Amino acid sequence: MKALVTTGSIGPGLELGEVDPPQPASGEALVELTATSLNRGEVRHLAEEEPGTVLGWDVVGTVAQHAADGSGPPVGTRVVGLVGGRGWAEQVAVPTHALAAIPDDVPDAAAAVLPIAGLTAWRALEMGGLPLGARVLVTGAAGGVGRLAIQLASAAGAAVTAVIGRPERRTGLVQLGASEVVVGIDAATGSFDLILESVGGESLRRASELLAPEGTLVTYGRSSGEDGAIDPYWFGGHSGAHIEGLLVFTEVDRRRLGTVQLEKMLTLISSGRLDPQVTRTRPWSDPMPLVQALLDREVDGKAVLTVNP
Repeated sequence: MKALVTTGSIGPGLELGEVDPPQPASGEALVELTATSLNRGEVRHLAEEEPGTVLGWDVVGTVAQHAADGSGPPVGTRVVGLVGGRGWAEQVAVPTHALAAIPDDVPDAAAAVLPIAGLTAWRALEMGGLPLGARVLVTGAAGGVGRLAIQLASAAGAAVTAVIGRPERRTGLVQLGASEVVVGIDAATGSFDLILESVGGESLRRASELLAPEGTLVTYGRSSGEDGAIDPYWFGGHSGAHIEGLLVFTEVDRRRLGTVQLEKMLTLISSGRLDPQVTRTRPWSDPMPLVQALLDREVDGKAVLTVNP
């Protein structure tokens, strides 16, 4: 079967190649891929992968083979799901606890943004509890997770401060529900009940200083590539505050985060209450322009590859 495989060349590279089809486990459905969302975390290290490696986390397609244990949607159902790799292929084995049926009025590309970006935003906000009238700070707000988190937090009644790296990346953030947009975390003022931090390094350190008493900081990325350090004495001055690490794959396995949350977000998209922010699409036969755009931080929102037979 066809799949996008790494080339192993100098610099990031992907090309269509031939690989062996998957052999689904008992609790996995076989899905024929129609779309996948690209994530910066997937493409940052393409050049370091062995040639012929199949990556990919977000899966949208049609169930071709029902799970052997009887779980999950039946054959022919259009679905979205999350896998830990090998998602950029014509056929993908997807755990049914991380798989949801897509409503007829939700396009493939819209659904494709939900597994990584949507579940990360959902779980991060859930970890913070979002008390009534909460102040929420979102770093990396122009990206896929950030744009979904802004909408979900605003819908829950929070006042959201969106932090971006460059002025030109503010486009559309106020319309999505941000109360204010600031360039750089040093421009954020006051204290916040919940902070969603994805940049790392100095941004993480500064974010910890902005956390309110009893507040929660959820860190789920390090897009700057910089290590972040928090002084141990910080905890003495922030009694009752929490710092939580979030890796969505662990949450899917540990808490069975997946089907229920995907279904809820699909319903929000269907009803017009959640905009998936798909800003770029391209056929998977020519993925590198989207890969490079992600690496160059030129994508505001989400980039999706469509799979053509």
